[in-house]
Amino acid sequence: MAIEVIVKAAAGHPTIVGDCPFSQRVLLTLEEKKIPYKLHLVDTSNKPQWFLEANPEGKVPVIRFGEDDKWIADSDVIVGILEEKFPDPPLATPPEFASVGSKIFSAFITFLKRKDPEDGSEQALIEQLKALDDHLKVHGPYIAGEKVTAVDLSLAPKLLHLEIALGHFKGWSVPEEFTHVHNYTKLLFSKDSFVKTKAAKEHVVAGWAPKVNP
Repeated sequence: MAIEVIVKAAAGHPTIVGDCPFSQRVLLTLEEKKIPYKLHLVDTSNKPQWFLEANPEGKVPVIRFGEDDKWIADSDVIVGILEEKFPDPPLATPPEFASVGSKIFSAFITFLKRKDPEDGSEQALIEQLKALDDHLKVHGPYIAGEKVTAVDLSLAPKLLHLEIALGHFKGWSVPEEFTHVHNYTKLLFSKDSFVKTKAAKEHVVAGWAPKVNP
């Protein structure tokens, strides 16, 4: 089974993995399960014809499990299929923990793009991070305990974007008192799979710049 995966390339750098957290989530899953794969990088601002023919919606990431198979989109769907086809090592998150941290990314985006400093978006993000910190205090070091699961691999790229973008554009960082969140990000960001698949800081900044200053 020759697995191929298409992800976003860095803007202006067609041979370097780009700043899509959903693409990194899929790559992390492949790496953690030690599944061999062939990587294709696509400039999402100038999508090639072969990519649009294979994937008319033009979304990344997409994956296929053989040359005669169709391309499959949506990181949620892809991760589910990988878990089904390659159950070892298991990465499925227990249902009661599956939504932990799920509101952090949208809260981060709202705060990053805010124009009114009194709109409450910073506090909303802090509340979501506090909820994650409280959870990790009881259940950590990872969301479901001692082992990494799918929910961590989904959240880790988003926390990287949060750290880089808010640090760059707002001079903001996760409050120091959230020690369990800081420990969590250190654990995730230091994993070999994460280091191998993460976007470079400058590409994350470049990806968010048009959204911060449209």
